[in-house]
Amino acid sequence: MENCFDKAYNEKLEAIFKRFPSVQKVPFGDAYKPGLDHMRRFAALLGNPQEEYRTIHVAGTNGKGSVANMLAAALASAGLKVGLYTSPHITDFRERARVLRPEAPSALVPEEYVFGFLCRYETEMDELDLSFFEITTGLAFKWFADEHVDVAVIETGLGGRLDSTNIITPDLSVVTSIALDHRALLGDTLGEIASEKAGIFKPGVPALVGEYLPETRPVFEEKAAGAGSTLTFAQDVEPSMSGLMPGILEEMDLKGKYQRNNLRTVLSALDILARNPFYPNLSDQETLAEAICHTASLAGFHGRWERVCEDPVVIADLGHNPAALKENFGQLREMMATGDYSSLVIVYAVMADKDLDGIMPLMPEDAVYVLPELDSARALPPGETARRVKAFSESSGRACRIVMAGSVEEAISAAISLDKERKPLIFIGGSTYLLSEALPLFGSRGF
Repeated sequence: MENCFDKAYNEKLEAIFKRFPSVQKVPFGDAYKPGLDHMRRFAALLGNPQEEYRTIHVAGTNGKGSVANMLAAALASAGLKVGLYTSPHITDFRERARVLRPEAPSALVPEEYVFGFLCRYETEMDELDLSFFEITTGLAFKWFADEHVDVAVIETGLGGRLDSTNIITPDLSVVTSIALDHRALLGDTLGEIASEKAGIFKPGVPALVGEYLPETRPVFEEKAAGAGSTLTFAQDVEPSMSGLMPGILEEMDLKGKYQRNNLRTVLSALDILARNPFYPNLSDQETLAEAICHTASLAGFHGRWERVCEDPVVIADLGHNPAALKENFGQLREMMATGDYSSLVIVYAVMADKDLDGIMPLMPEDAVYVLPELDSARALPPGETARRVKAFSESSGRACRIVMAGSVEEAISAAISLDKERKPLIFIGGSTYLLSEALPLFGSRGF
């Protein structure tokens, strides 16, 4: 039975979601408010908590969540108390703000703190007409200060230059990778998007780029030069821990093959931070490697090639754009090629603003696609997804089997029942919002 506090907390959170809608529920244009003026005013009202601890800033199209979590786990293993701010959340609003301590699992921001913050600053949030992301950013910054963290790893929400998090002056600015995503807001070309992401580069602050393309490298070089930042490209250097990379990749609990590039970025970041006197304990490579290997468990990190069920094998990943799904679908093909699985079933959903035309050629031909309804105004209706996928399949001479489902729970049940007498491989992906509905079902519904 729900107690009085739980009821008040849930009602307050629901009210905030309605009054300040999240991009997880409504179109970006209705929730996204670019610019830093309101965020700066809100931070000043909070006492500029982001100035009370060191920070590391992480942006990028794909990989920024993984890099931020691995960095936080590694820094905590080095004896630091680490704040970690990421988005979006998958199952619990509080996932956005966590604290990692040495030799301890992460702690989410407490419900009591969230409730008190939202009550205390409700009037100011209204007066400033803040976005949902500005509110969560302010909450995280303030909680980290109240927790007296040593350093906070801060992931951008969208872009970089105008992102609400871009009021910090970090010890290191990281851009993981660039791909075509959120083009209506960030630009139509890779160069334009790179320019927005590189907007987190700050004067005199070292900058690290994980992956570059011919179109993006000169943009990063120009932005770094303009900011007076020393620029490192992770793919061009050998990190001091590069000899440990094969072992880390073999043991780490983040199993996606795409983590190889993210890992190199993290190791390069640790090398840069080790030159800063504030980070004196980054020389114990074995300890750092052990922490990175256990990032998912130490940080409570979910939704990245996560094996959520063993019988049948069900893997969930929140990759949602062509660059990310190319990696995911490629790894599924490799798994099917082993002969260990009788069939491939993909529970799939896509947001209406995503590049489905760029995704469809990447979709495995021999899979069965189960399409559910999502509880999000941003989602492309499954009927429209089915129509476009069928049309593409017919025009390209591909075989395609589609199963329509109602809820996400019904879709998962259908996926499991399609080949339950043998050994199917089931993948859930295409949208963070799909995972937010799917992951809580495993265990609670007997899946």
